[in-house]
Formats: sequence, structure tokens, C-alpha cells
Amino acid sequence: MEIKQEKVLVTGASGFIALHCISELLKKGYKVKGSLRDMSKEPIIREYFVSENEKSNLEFCKLNLLNDEGWDNAVSDCEYIMHIASPFVIEEPKNEKDLIEPALEGTLRALNAAKRNKIKKFILTSSMASVAYGHKAEICNKNNWTDTSKNVGAYVRSKTIAERAAWEFIKDNNVSFPLTTIHPGMVFGPLISNEIRGASVNLIANMISGKFPALPDIYFTIVDVRDIAKLHVDSLKNQNSNNKRILATSENGIPFLDISRILRNLGFEKSPQNIIPNQVINSLAAFNKEMRITSSMIKRGFYKVDLSDTISIFNWQPIPLEETIYDMTKSIQKILNKE
Repeated sequence: MEIKQEKVLVTGASGFIALHCISELLKKGYKVKGSLRDMSKEPIIREYFVSENEKSNLEFCKLNLLNDEGWDNAVSDCEYIMHIASPFVIEEPKNEKDLIEPALEGTLRALNAAKRNKIKKFILTSSMASVAYGHKAEICNKNNWTDTSKNVGAYVRSKTIAERAAWEFIKDNNVSFPLTTIHPGMVFGPLISNEIRGASVNLIANMISGKFPALPDIYFTIVDVRDIAKLHVDSLKNQNSNNKRILATSENGIPFLDISRILRNLGFEKSPQNIIPNQVINSLAAFNKEMRITSSMIKRGFYKVDLSDTISIFNWQPIPLEETIYDMTKSIQKILNKE
């Protein structure tokens, strides 16, 4: 008797994290249905998965975070959902609704489809953005929430609002499935696609090409995309992660300039060496929305992250930062050399 392979719906299948999750799922023997807003991307994405087994276990469907059409059909033959799709930009949009509405509405559409179709588990890609901002906690843990009433920026607000809505949905509805939220910091690492316009990839590409003469005095927590993909996949069957917020990032905030130092050590001499004086950014903050957000990030400063749950539940041993940056720059160079 043939054993039925379990199928996972992965939303936002063309994205940086989603492609790594799809790769990890296929390696682990799952079938994958990836959702795309634009189905013309399907043949391009298929080229990234070369083995016959990968190709036969991968299919695509059309979904839009702002449209009800197709959600039930997409979920009906799946056992699990990984809801990864959510707009991510570093620059502030003209209208924050452009980020908040698809993040919130897409999450609720996915959850409602999951409820109607009785899936086994729902994995939501959240972010440290929903944990670490608008307050001054020196060590952030799973109980911390970003204060969206503060000047934290549209992306941070979008991730916080969407995740809060997800937990409220679980609380208020009689659902048969558990929820796990995964919280990466800034996500770096090698690319599967040839797309370098994504926010974190574009950031590193701009640093190594010398487009930034200097950097703001900002701290990020950072994680490798491969570690995030493994956590997503391992969460499907790990019952200890049920209804938990899983923080997945570096234990310590890392100065922007440290990332640049690693790049310079790898031979990228155009990567900046200098810090923009805080007073310059603060003086511009009164006139520029981008500078206001940067100023608030500077004021947030250094913080640590309590990873005890992540380590105990998954025996998590993340890839070292230097290896992450090295592998990322190698893949960026490979793409740029093709152009």
C-alpha cells in the first residue's frame, strides 16, 4: 500500500525565505504547493529545483493576499500551511497601509482557509520586528511585544499587527490546529533564486558595491536563511513548538558596522568604514520620515535575545555569522557575474 505524502502550502513561494523552506521540505520528502501572485514566475522557480523527485513533488497555485479567490482550493488538499508571504521593504513606503493591509489580510485569509479545511498545523513567519521595538527591554523574550503606538516604522507595525491578529484568531475561534510563529531577525545567507532585489540581499549588494559612504549606528539581530527554513520544517512535527513564539536570531544585537567589517575582511574594500554621526540623523528626523525611523532604531540600541526555548525545543545550533555572510556574497557575485 502506497503511503500518502503530506503536502504543505507555502505562501509567497518566490521569496527568499520561502524558496529555502520549499527546498528543505522537498529534501524531507514532503509535497509542496507554492502560492504565487504572478503565475508567470512558475517556470523560473521550477528551474531552481532540478531533480526529478523535486519537480514531481512541487506544484503552484495563484493567490493574492488581498483577494479571497482561490484560498480554499489551495488549502483543500494540504495537511499544513506555512504562511510566509508578507511585503518586506527597508525604505519607508509613502503609505503604511501598503504594507499593513496585505500582511494582516493575508494572514487572516490563510487562517480562515486553514480552519475551513482542517489542516494539521499552521506555521506563521513573523519577525523580531514584532518583539523588540517600541520598548527598552535589554533581553527580549517570547513575552515581549513591539509597541506599535511608538514611531517604529511601517514594516515593524505590519508584522506586529499581523501576528497579534493571528494569536487572537486562534484564541477566538474553535480551531483544530496549533499555531507556531517563527521570529527571524535580519535574514542573510545564500540565494536560491537569481533575484537580488530583495531587501536584505539588496542591502549587502549595495554595501559591497560602495553605494553607502557611511552607516547609521544601528544594531540588528541576524540569522541565516537556512536555519530559518529548518525551523519552519522542523516545527511541522515538533509538538513542543505548538502554540509557541519561536525566536530565531543571533543572541546579541550586531552593529551595522560589524557586518561591514566582515565584508571588508572578505575582500570587499568598498564596504563602508564610517558611522554617520547620530546628531546628523536626529537633525534630519524632523523633516524626513526615513530619518525618523532610523533615529528611533539608533535610540533602541543594543539588545539581547532569550533563545532558551528555541535551543531546548530544536537543539538549535545556528550557522556562524561569518559563514552566512561569506556564502551570501558568493551567491550574489555569481548572479552579478551572469548579468
